Amino acid sequence: MHFVSIRVITADVARLVGFYERATGVTADWATEDFAEIRTTSATLAIGSTRTVGLFAPGSAEPSANRSVIVEFLVDDVDAVHRDLAGFAEVVAEPTTMPWGNRSLLVRDPDGTLVNFFTPVTPAALARQGLASGDQRNV
Repeated sequence: MHFVSIRVITADVARLVGFYERATGVTADWATEDFAEIRTTSATLAIGSTRTVGLFAPGSAEPSANRSVIVEFLVDDVDAVHRDLAGFAEVVAEPTTMPWGNRSLLVRDPDGTLVNFFTPVTPAALARQGLASGDQRNV
């Protein structure tokens, strides 16, 4: 089995895609006006319109209703991401070095989903990501 992607359902695909393109620096691949994917080297964030829900199971997904999932991106420099998103995204928690060794920035996307951008900064945190000090990380 391979974990392939997470799909977020939204009432405004273009707005949400625009947020994630800016936040990640990755240009979305659009299949239709109702579906796009942000493909990184390690995972895909799929973004679908409410119109796509009916193709699976009508009424099974509701946009802007998530309060249990945090979408996470490993980035080279969390402080640079913070500067880039200042005034663009709702900042929930400023960049902070967590007890487990990641420097993290927590924001909300336009639909209210929590998004964590993090950079491992301690030797233990780097090792958990399979990185050595100074390794380049790409989203």
